[in-house]
Amino acid sequence: QVQLVESGGGLVQAGGSLRLSCAASGSIPSINTMGWYRQAPGKQRELVAFITSGGFTNYGDSVKGRFTISRDNTKNVALQMNSLKPEETGIYYCKLSTKWQGDFWGQGTQVTVSS
Repeated sequence: QVQLVESGGGLVQAGGSLRLSCAASGSIPSINTMGWYRQAPGKQRELVAFITSGGFTNYGDSVKGRFTISRDNTKNVALQMNSLKPEETGIYYCKLSTKWQGDFWGQGTQVTVSS
């Protein structure tokens, strides 16, 4: 069974930085995509960024130039978030996408940006 565990969330002032980490465990294919999504109160979950096992990255328009996604192997991914804004408060979820086993989600980690 695949499990994802996020860490690194917390409270930060506007303009500050946080680094989120996600560790996957279980039987994970080497070819996969890992990403971060966030859900603000009362809003739909939205893409923040993703990275493929080949290193291709994609970012949501609102975070380009401020956030950086990276991975050190097939199971760990990190999200460096700089210049955070209050409207980016929400729960940040890690997602693992595979071709044959489907998608997996973590439990989420709370990020609160105070103004």
